[in-house]
Amino acid sequence: MTSSVNVPSICAVPPEVTAGADGLPWIEDAGRVAPRDARELSRLFLDRLRVLEEGTAEHQYARNTLIEMNLSLVAFAARRFRNRGGGETEDILQVGTIGLIKAIDRFDLSREVEFTSFAIPYIVGEMKRFFRDTTWAVHVPRRLQELRVALAKSKEALSTALNRQPTVAELAAHLDLTEEEVVEGLVAANGYVAGSLDSPAGDDETDTTGPRYADMVGDVDPALGLFEDLHALGPLLQDLGERDRAIIEMRFGQEMTQADIGRELNVSQMHVSRLLSRILTRLRTGLLST
Repeated sequence: MTSSVNVPSICAVPPEVTAGADGLPWIEDAGRVAPRDARELSRLFLDRLRVLEEGTAEHQYARNTLIEMNLSLVAFAARRFRNRGGGETEDILQVGTIGLIKAIDRFDLSREVEFTSFAIPYIVGEMKRFFRDTTWAVHVPRRLQELRVALAKSKEALSTALNRQPTVAELAAHLDLTEEEVVEGLVAANGYVAGSLDSPAGDDETDTTGPRYADMVGDVDPALGLFEDLHALGPLLQDLGERDRAIIEMRFGQEMTQADIGRELNVSQMHVSRLLSRILTRLRTGLLST
């Protein structure tokens, strides 16, 4: 009996799962355990699961109970995909449960990490893999769809074996294909699904603190407008008289003051100001009319 968990479905461990499972309460309906209580109980069950012999009734009970107690994590993760389409809710929950099971089998209490924090990336990862393998944003031939799935599996297997991303040649050898066929499959993979602009832009799809794709979308470069203006200004400058071009060159090319230009031309600063105003008005009018 666990006094800290107020769930009527928890009672004494039945005789068939008593051996080697001391300290584990019997939970009649693990799906009804509140999430807060499930967090506390999960640590207890995960701790005992590591010392129970796989294949025994005790091990099976502990593992199944952990899965049922934490199905709320799968439902929670599935909400972020509710508007994505490409799969029924039941399918998403099923693949999410696969991620939950992987998290249970790989969790290590010695890491001092909350199980929920550890499990969510596994669950979300399986859901994303489901969409990656079953949905496409644009139509591609079935042959390329199947090749995309084969490439994804081969990349995962080779990455684990090589401890790095495989090359096109290695993928081709692994799948007994030509390098041209592999490249064709990789290019076709770009049409699998339109990702959200809020998705992480890095390799780690579980990183929610890094840059998003939206942060990397290009914006209008102000230099483009400047280039267009200068391109249109060229012929207008050519139409100016020699002295007017010299004044523009001194004022804006050499960044001379009006007083310096006046001394260079042997005229007053006021006269230079009037000349500049006339020249700039002419150029501005010419730009607006182009």
